[in-house]
Amino acid sequence: MNELKPLGIYVHIPFCRSKCEYCDFYSIGGSRDKRLVDDYLQALNVHFKETGPRAGDYVVDTVYFGGGTPSYFGADGLRRIFAEIQHRFRVDKDAEITFEANPDSVTVPLLKKLRAEGFNRMSLGVQSDDDAMLKRLGRPHNYEQARAAVQLARSYGFDNISLDLMYGLPGQTFEQWDQTLRHVLRLRPEHMSCYGLKVERGTPLWTYRESADLPTDDVQADMYLAAVRILNEAGYEQYEISNFARPGFESRHNLKYWLGEEYVGFGPAAASDFAGKRYTYRPDLGTYIRGLLSQDVSILSECETIPPRERAGEYVMLRLRTSRGISPEEYEKSYLMPFEPLLNVIRPMAESGYFLFQGGRWRLTPEGFLLSNQIIARLQEAQEQSEPLAKKR
Repeated sequence: MNELKPLGIYVHIPFCRSKCEYCDFYSIGGSRDKRLVDDYLQALNVHFKETGPRAGDYVVDTVYFGGGTPSYFGADGLRRIFAEIQHRFRVDKDAEITFEANPDSVTVPLLKKLRAEGFNRMSLGVQSDDDAMLKRLGRPHNYEQARAAVQLARSYGFDNISLDLMYGLPGQTFEQWDQTLRHVLRLRPEHMSCYGLKVERGTPLWTYRESADLPTDDVQADMYLAAVRILNEAGYEQYEISNFARPGFESRHNLKYWLGEEYVGFGPAAASDFAGKRYTYRPDLGTYIRGLLSQDVSILSECETIPPRERAGEYVMLRLRTSRGISPEEYEKSYLMPFEPLLNVIRPMAESGYFLFQGGRWRLTPEGFLLSNQIIARLQEAQEQSEPLAKKR
């Protein structure tokens, strides 16, 4: 019998209590329409039924409920979805089962029901410990609710908790960010994600960005390096540009994206890299429901088979987001492309302090992570100009 391949499942929950000022993820703010929710659950079930037979050679070792706000969706809906996943797919008994939550929607019934169902990881959107800032961002919670949510989750057996924070917020100073990190660390999460605020076109924040008093790029860079230093001192290892974990608590699901492993997504705007193809669904809940229940409209926004050279470029781009970095031997063996052109770009950058060579792998330093987009673009340019090893021979 062939060994089963690992697979991650992502389920998008496109419902929120309200939309934040900066959010450009696909979601619907406001009260939940029961009929819409029921139709969505039915559409998901159809989608699981269609996809399950294609995953016969896989074992699901991570399931991630993102959004939107899965906790706002409620425990009963999440349980129904997970039960159907277990029915249609082979789910490993030690799988990592994550749900995202906002502090205001974390309740005793939610935690009690989800923990009993097998959910074992919570990702909590804290963002800031400053209530005035949270209100300015359009967040529906305050910091006391975040603290209480962590404490409550602990009491119901969640021993793998991730907290999200944002820096570069309107009017935020370096000193305030430093204090936020030290304050939130008192909650002793197993995992921390620290994201720099990005002002995206189409969000409310975009319309008043010029008057938002946003920190400069240099201040944001200082904030980022401070997070790396403070979290490292507190025992958290930086394993990806924005993610830090105590040993053994890296997000197994998110690592799939960065290490080029297979995952399949469900729901509007969800993406997949599965069975040799990459595809994404249209960011429209009505279209998703109609496409699955009536079968009279396509739910796909794109679908493609990725050629080897592009896969090689993705290897460089995604692996350099992580502390594992890239291996010359692994690169040449997997993609039959020469590493020397990349090395010609890497060496001078290493002399400038942007790369380290450890254990046979090249990885970016924290200073290198700050310039990762420019560095990766140069590496991919060098890659595009090189010929495959087979042709050279």
